[in-house]
Amino acid sequence: MKKHWSLFVAIGMALLPGQSNAVPETVEIVPASKVWSGHPVGFELLTHENQQFVAFYDADRQMTVGVREVGSRDWSFKKLPEEVGWDSHNSITMKLDSKNYLHLSGNMHVDPIVYFRTTEPLDIQTFERVNSLVGENEDRATYPKFITGPNGEFIFTYRDGSSGSGNQIYNIYDVETNQWRRLLDEPLTEGEGKRNAYLQGPVQGPDGLYHLCWVWRNTPDCATNHTLSYARSRDLVHWEKSDGIPIQLPMTLSTAEVVDPVHPGGGILNGNTKIGFDHEGRVVIGYHKNDREGDTQIYNARLEDLGWKIHKISNWDYHWDFKGGGSIINEINLSRVSLGQPGTLVQSFSHKKYGSGVWVLDESDFSILETRKKKSQYPRDLSKPRSSIPDMRVNWAGDTGKSNEKETRFVLRWETLGRNRDQPREGEPPPPTWLEVVKIKG
Repeated sequence: MKKHWSLFVAIGMALLPGQSNAVPETVEIVPASKVWSGHPVGFELLTHENQQFVAFYDADRQMTVGVREVGSRDWSFKKLPEEVGWDSHNSITMKLDSKNYLHLSGNMHVDPIVYFRTTEPLDIQTFERVNSLVGENEDRATYPKFITGPNGEFIFTYRDGSSGSGNQIYNIYDVETNQWRRLLDEPLTEGEGKRNAYLQGPVQGPDGLYHLCWVWRNTPDCATNHTLSYARSRDLVHWEKSDGIPIQLPMTLSTAEVVDPVHPGGGILNGNTKIGFDHEGRVVIGYHKNDREGDTQIYNARLEDLGWKIHKISNWDYHWDFKGGGSIINEINLSRVSLGQPGTLVQSFSHKKYGSGVWVLDESDFSILETRKKKSQYPRDLSKPRSSIPDMRVNWAGDTGKSNEKETRFVLRWETLGRNRDQPREGEPPPPTWLEVVKIKG
């Protein structure tokens, strides 16, 4: 008979990456602007020395960038000619290059590239639209992301195509000529017109290598996710399998390394594959799939001497029947594993039925040694919505830049309704809420 997983008893606290033992405290709240609250979509906070930049959709849904001096409550804003609809895919991302010019992209879900760049360093008033980067494969873009290469390269990646039929493109920027070119002559992954890869990473590990995992999806239906795959690289240009055998680009379903051949409908989901490392620096990929009884469980796959070994972590009596298109509400979430005390790893989870917590795992076999109360990253007084509108939720975004603060950190906070499969809601949308920069200690 199957064992039922019981609710945990709080017997201590476990820390997640970047957390301290201190209880998070609110030091300062600085309102920035009223923002759209009809659905969640990712905003950006970027601190550079004594300047702080925010990118968001304002109360009228218009893409907007703001800047202030840290310590000041006065903001300057620049509205950009983009408006968000009801799609939670249309997040905004922003990054500084090595000469302190700002680059911004967002509001794209199988749309032409939306990309802006400043013509003066650190000056948001000089943002200008750039209609093309290299001129090819830019008409159906999603998931823009700026990353820094191993030698400080300024890289931009996005999916070209759609869910169920897409390729991953990587471009590199020349700060001397202000020109983009392909980092890779071929796409990193190729769906061959039959599928697309949902990538997690690249994540630079303790070995200095960049590690990447992904699932393939055959159609816009999220139930068709399948086949957990993996590759690694030293320079983001040349890719190889875990045994060092080079992989010719683009990587396809037949050429990529398979970690776990989960079949379509098998309970694996894009966005819930997480890359971590153990004390020996070995790669650990966390994910969920259905067990033999059909219940959805969390697993960790570790790269060991004889290849990938898959360890089942949870023993829940619950099947998460996700399916369909659009942005779904997750009933199960997990973090990557992180280092605990010697011989242990820690991993957080949340579950619609069984609540949330942190597992302390035996590093040798991933058995659960303890289940602890999950420590919030945010102050308790700010974790509940202030709005009286039913079903409002608090959204958070961390700082992607670096401030001069020593004992505090900055986050963004705003309130919205939850995801709605990217579909318009009936009736009047909720009133705008405040976007706030919160300084936190602990």
